[in-house]
Amino acid sequence: MKIKGPKGTRDFYPDEMARRRYLHDAWRRVSERHGFDEVDGPIFEMLDLYRVKSGDGIVSELFHFTDRGDRELAIRPEFTPTLARMVAAKANALPKPVKWFCTPNLCRAERPQRGRLREFDQWNIDMLGLDGPIADAEVIAVACDLLSELGVGPERVKVKLSHREVVRQVLTSLGVPEDQMNAAFTLLDAKAKLPPEVFTEKAKALGLGDEQVQRFDAMCSQTYDVGQIDALREAAGIDDALDDLVAIDKTLAGFGLAEWCVYDLGIVRGLAYYTGTVFELHVTTGKERALGGGGRYDKLIELFGGPAMPGVGFGMGDVVLTNLLEDEGLLPDSLTTPNPDAYVIAVTDAGDTALPGVVSALRRTKLHARLNYKATRKVGKLLKDAENCGARYAILLDDEAANGNASVKDLGTGDQQTVAIDQLADHIA
Repeated sequence: MKIKGPKGTRDFYPDEMARRRYLHDAWRRVSERHGFDEVDGPIFEMLDLYRVKSGDGIVSELFHFTDRGDRELAIRPEFTPTLARMVAAKANALPKPVKWFCTPNLCRAERPQRGRLREFDQWNIDMLGLDGPIADAEVIAVACDLLSELGVGPERVKVKLSHREVVRQVLTSLGVPEDQMNAAFTLLDAKAKLPPEVFTEKAKALGLGDEQVQRFDAMCSQTYDVGQIDALREAAGIDDALDDLVAIDKTLAGFGLAEWCVYDLGIVRGLAYYTGTVFELHVTTGKERALGGGGRYDKLIELFGGPAMPGVGFGMGDVVLTNLLEDEGLLPDSLTTPNPDAYVIAVTDAGDTALPGVVSALRRTKLHARLNYKATRKVGKLLKDAENCGARYAILLDDEAANGNASVKDLGTGDQQTVAIDQLADHIA
C-alpha cells in the first residue's frame, strides 16, 4: 500500500536537502556575523503558551493534541512565544542585550498555496533589552545582509517600515473610533488581498465616509524613502508620534540601509503584540507574499511573567525565499551533497581484501571516502562512477595491494601514480 506524505509538507531528497542546507548555512553565517547567538526550543509547547500571546482564536490554526496526562499541547507554529518564555525564565541572568537567532521547523494548520505550506523552516532574529532605534536598525541590517549574501539587491526587495502608534493616530484623525481600531488594523493588514470594492465596503463599515475612505486608501498606498520624514509627516497630518521614526530614519541612513528601506503606513502587521515599529520585506515585482516581517514587541516578555524588557525581531520563512531565489536564478547550480575526497575501487581479488581497511583508514583521518559496491571489474565504468559523484581522487586497488601499494588517479588532471597504502591519507590531504 502506498502512503503519501501529509498535505502541505515536503520530502527532502539529497538535492533538495542540499538547497535546504544552503539556506540554513547562509542564515547561520549572517546571524553570527552580526553577533547573534543560536538557540532553539521544543517542537511542541503547552497550548496555553499560544493562547496567552494570541487568544483562543489561534487554536484553529494549530496542530494540537491532548497527551496521556491530559495536557493540551501544540506543535509550534512560530518561535516567538517560546523565545518569550525562555527569556522570561532567565531574564535577570541573561547578558543584555539578548541577541538570539534560530532556524526552527514549524507547522501551521492552514491551506497550502504558493509561498505557504503547513510545514516549513523559518529564520528568526531577535534583540531584547535595548531600547532605541539602533536595535531596530540592527535586526533590519541582518535581513538585508542575508539577501545580499544570496545575491538579492535592494532593487529586488524593499523593507517596508511603519509604526503602529503613527497609524493609530492617523486612523483616529480619519474618524475611526477606538472600539473599531483593531478592526481597522486588521483591514489594513489584509488590504493587498482584497478587491478594491471589498476594501471600500469594509472601510465604510468602520464608520468612514467617502472622503475618509479615499484618505484611508491613499494612506496605505504611498511610500516614502529614508530621508523623507517631513513628507511623511505632512501626509500623516500628525507630529508627536513621529519621534521614533525620525530617530530610526537617521539610524537606518547611518547603517547604510537607506536604499533598502521605504516607509509605508499600510504596513501594520496583524499580530496585536507589536508596540511600535513594524516592517515587512516585499519583492518589488509584487509576485510573492512578504518574504518576512517583524517589529517592536516591548511588552511581550511581561506577558509571560518576565520583567519589562524592550524587544524587536523578525521571522523569514524558507518557502517564499526559495521561490524568489529560483525565479531569479540565484540558487547555485552546484548544490549537491558534499564531494568525496576519494573513491576507492577494487579491481582484483587482492584489491577486494584491502578495500575495507583502506576506506576505514581514510575516514579515520577525517577524509570523505566512498567505495565501489558494484561487482564489475571494468575500470573505465568505475572511474566514470567516481567522476559522477564529484570525487577528487580515485584509488585503484589491484594485485599490488597485497604489497602495500595502490594507484591514485587525480580526476581533475588525469595524472596517475603509485602510492603506498599507508601514505594515501597524507597524499590526498
